[in-house]
Amino acid sequence: MDIKTVQLDSGIKYAFRHISSPVAYCALSVKTGTRDEDQLLNGIAHFTEHMLFKGTTNRSAWQINNFLEKLGGELNAYTTKEETVIHATVLKEDLPKAVELLSDLAFNSLFPDKELVKEREVILEEISSYKDTPSELIFDDFDEHLFGSHPLAKPILGTPASIRRISSGDIRNFVSKHYTTDNMSFSIVGDTTFENGMKLVNRFFKPVADHSDKDKQELSYKDYVNDGEKIKIVSKKTHQAHCVIGTKAYTLYQEERLALSLITNILGGPAVNSRLNMVLREKYGLAYNVDATYTPYEDTGLFTIYFGTDKNNIDRCIELVYKELARFMEKELTQYQLKAAKKQLLGQLAISVDNAESQCLVMGKSLLVYGRVESIDSIREKIQQITSKQLHDVANEILSSEKLYTLIYR
Repeated sequence: MDIKTVQLDSGIKYAFRHISSPVAYCALSVKTGTRDEDQLLNGIAHFTEHMLFKGTTNRSAWQINNFLEKLGGELNAYTTKEETVIHATVLKEDLPKAVELLSDLAFNSLFPDKELVKEREVILEEISSYKDTPSELIFDDFDEHLFGSHPLAKPILGTPASIRRISSGDIRNFVSKHYTTDNMSFSIVGDTTFENGMKLVNRFFKPVADHSDKDKQELSYKDYVNDGEKIKIVSKKTHQAHCVIGTKAYTLYQEERLALSLITNILGGPAVNSRLNMVLREKYGLAYNVDATYTPYEDTGLFTIYFGTDKNNIDRCIELVYKELARFMEKELTQYQLKAAKKQLLGQLAISVDNAESQCLVMGKSLLVYGRVESIDSIREKIQQITSKQLHDVANEILSSEKLYTLIYR
């Protein structure tokens, strides 16, 4: 798989991968998310993403929603703690239209007050819906529990109070500060050429600089570490108890992140043979959903284990989770176990790469984070080089009980 990258004169970073398909994918990634918000305007990154679709100098909201769909294409967007992404899927001959539309949304959106009033209500409903889903809400509460006053503690959707506070002017200021070409990447996966894609990006993405008078914040996790209570129990009127156990972990720039990714996959990855699934669900029948996740950020990372269970079984489940973590810390994997774990992770990696849309999004994020896109062969080689001792050392550094935080809904 050949991925080509370049930084264009406008400052935007461009990545391209050729595939033989009638379908093409493109994504505009902006290096801004929840962590870049002022506390009083929590949720503005996500609110901005919604408002990008509500009219530009060239198109009404109705025209935006129908521009690609009438061609059989799709337009979508999402916001994370550290990035905002607008992406499109179209027939390959319609790729120029998709690139132009993403540019129009990013640089020509009007954020009309009338539309903002309506979209505010939509987001408030989204927040209410989220609060009715404890298996999702608990992760927001756990972020706050773990990260304390760090910007990563804030919920992506914001709070009802902060959403009601945000104005069109606030969104314009946010866009002026963060939606600049040197803070963006553009990725294309399709049946065209690197040069043709670059011409499109050059044509529609002229230099846009930061015109705000605000200083960019340089924040470090170390300045916000939470030294408070490790275990927190919240009373919820739900049939099931929900639990998240986790801790801070490696950043995007630490080599140990691959070893931790492998540990996470062994413990509670998507496969049904993960250790936690085999113990909590298959052996004892105590949980329906159980998984482990690892998310690296710029200055820290987040490792979590989640499960839902009957309220009478919560203590037993926690005991079993700690027992599985202790296995990693007490004993190195055998060579057979290590080989099998690597094979599974490499297989999952190969399948994910085969999804062209997913690959397009990964390319965009990689450009924002590292300024390059690492080849799959290079990642495979690094995974193959992981040793049992490295996994043992990482487990003891990250998973020790004194470093773990716990949040329980019961």
